[in-house]
Amino acid sequence: MTATYTFDIFTTLDGYANHKGDWGGYWGKQGPEFLAHRAAAYRDPLRMVLGARTYQSNAPFLAEGFDRDLFDEWITRMFDSPVTVLSSRLTEPLDWPGTTIESGDPVEVVSRLKAESDVPLRSHGSLRLNRALLDAGLIDAIELTIFPVISGATGADRVFDGVGDFDLELLDARTFDGDTQVLTYRPIRHGS
Repeated sequence: MTATYTFDIFTTLDGYANHKGDWGGYWGKQGPEFLAHRAAAYRDPLRMVLGARTYQSNAPFLAEGFDRDLFDEWITRMFDSPVTVLSSRLTEPLDWPGTTIESGDPVEVVSRLKAESDVPLRSHGSLRLNRALLDAGLIDAIELTIFPVISGATGADRVFDGVGDFDLELLDARTFDGDTQVLTYRPIRHGS
């Protein structure tokens, strides 16, 4: 049985995964329903798959003495999950407990992980990695959280820049706190 791979990404309505403005985390739009949904999504065992930049952006929060009570519940659960970091430049040991580094071709590594893992695979962020995996046909689901903002002036990192064309089959659609959409799609290469 092949493990499923979910690309989990936050975005603005205009398609940015990050910002260079004063929005704050979640673009300031997190609410209790959304945070409960996130906690539930990370409740069952899973393996995180991250690129080096996403790992490095989270590593400072794993330092000894960092107050984990500052995190939302889903982030604590993500940090407690085993992680595979795809990188040719990082070396072990890493600060994130249960983390291994794979330095091979990401498509080959994730193909092997999908074949060998007994838990679902999930990646939060890691845009370059997930763009390559999408184009390779290895992503089973895209869980797209759309925060109700347009960040045209301060947006950074467009989510799907550079990927091929895909049709999307809607698997699930939910609205949290009256305005945050979580859409889950199965990607299908256009023209297949």
